[in-house]
Amino acid sequence: MTKKEIAQNFLKLAAKGHSHEAFRLYVGANFKHHNAYFKGDADTLMLAMEESTRTNPNKVFKIHHILEDGNLVAVHSHLKQTPVDLGFAVVHILKIKSDKIVELWDLGQPVPREPINKNGMF
Repeated sequence: MTKKEIAQNFLKLAAKGHSHEAFRLYVGANFKHHNAYFKGDADTLMLAMEESTRTNPNKVFKIHHILEDGNLVAVHSHLKQTPVDLGFAVVHILKIKSDKIVELWDLGQPVPREPINKNGMF
């Protein structure tokens, strides 16, 4: 499995509400993340992802671009809490070693109702 496939599978499973499976299959033992709103350990992030799915069971997650450079994978996606939500443009950066995700960064920007830039965010 390629690093891109690992990143894609992990994020899709987590978005669909299967965060326990995503972490079991794809996350390394010393995983850390850099989301400013949660502690930096795997369990805290996994539970937050699980809670997000319970709160928003009709979440929509669409990957638009995946880039790989060495042990880093960047995933540009559109995350909507409901099908009618404008959502967020999200970038996840995942560091992968020995086929396991060991570090994760995520950045998001709300999709505006009336964007100035007509090229779109995706």
